[in-house]
Amino acid sequence: MNERWQERWAGAAVLLGAACFGVAAPGCAIGELAGAMAESSRRQGSTTVEAEYSGLTGKSFAVVVMADRVIQADHAAVVARLTRDIADRLAKFAGGSAFVPGEDVLRYTFNYPRWSTMPPSELARALGVERLVVVELTEYRLNDPGNQYLWQGVAAGSVSVYEAESVVPDEQAYHKALQVKFPDRGGYGPADLPRAAVNTELSRRFIDRASWLFYRHDEKNIIEY
Repeated sequence: MNERWQERWAGAAVLLGAACFGVAAPGCAIGELAGAMAESSRRQGSTTVEAEYSGLTGKSFAVVVMADRVIQADHAAVVARLTRDIADRLAKFAGGSAFVPGEDVLRYTFNYPRWSTMPPSELARALGVERLVVVELTEYRLNDPGNQYLWQGVAAGSVSVYEAESVVPDEQAYHKALQVKFPDRGGYGPADLPRAAVNTELSRRFIDRASWLFYRHDEKNIIEY
């Protein structure tokens, strides 16, 4: 149900509730039902959220993902997945004029190990783009340290944008810290959810949150992450 209908249900519930104040009548049951339906609609509905940074529109861009060696050793595929999936999502929805595919970025970073020490403006020139989106993954784990029996996944980090044609191309034009978790409730272990499923959902949530910053999208009104 869209936002207009949600508002109408909510308005009807308020009017009926006011009419029934202090009165026991069949109409009051209708008011309670309408209120419950409005709340159900709100919980099941979604809201359109505007982009926080719209500067990719009409610009060429590349996405690079940074993570320390511990994260990469424990989760060898996560940097590659974030690089590919975030770039593909932004290419589809953020309105850029061109982008460097994630596979090409990964190839460049593999061939030039010193890329992580390069100033953002130099890296942007090397990749041939006007916007450099830098995703830094500072935490990525599936368990609390020392407890391999229960899943407590956390992915945390930040997203920054550098504008190559700016007068200050090495300063962040945009920055946002992010954190997502999975599962939403405790008590789940390997017997309940396989490791691959936890890893896939945790990374998907981080990809969502990192990508949504750049384009208008719909989010569920009640969302766990």
